[in-house]
Amino acid sequence: MDKVPTRADYRWFLSIPTRWMDNDVYGHVNNVVYYSYFDTVVNRMLIAEGLLDIERSPTIGLCVESHCAFAAPLAFPETVEAGLRIGRLGNSSVRYEIALFREGVEPPAATGHFVHVFVDRATRRPIPLDANAREKLGRLMTP
Repeated sequence: MDKVPTRADYRWFLSIPTRWMDNDVYGHVNNVVYYSYFDTVVNRMLIAEGLLDIERSPTIGLCVESHCAFAAPLAFPETVEAGLRIGRLGNSSVRYEIALFREGVEPPAATGHFVHVFVDRATRRPIPLDANAREKLGRLMTP
């Protein structure tokens, strides 16, 4: 069995409050919402690092793959602490690895990954990551 990750395995964090509408009829956050949390932590990091201007960046990341493994339920009202690390930095792609923790709780409630291929906004053709993106994303890589 693979090692269960801990907070120490992640390099960047974002607190995400759950919303009333996130819960489903079973009383916990619906599975599709976990992917929204993944998307939120990745894009907030890109914006914070100056790697994405939602309206003007000539290069954008398109999600080509995502995966989530559920370990424990999340529910409203609680705060999700999303941990992010870079698992792989390719020529034009990045594999983000994410863990969703209940506030102050180990182990994670869910883990997964999200792969972006960076493309030209207009042509949607892949573009190599520039030196600035490589340096900033490289800081989030795990050994």
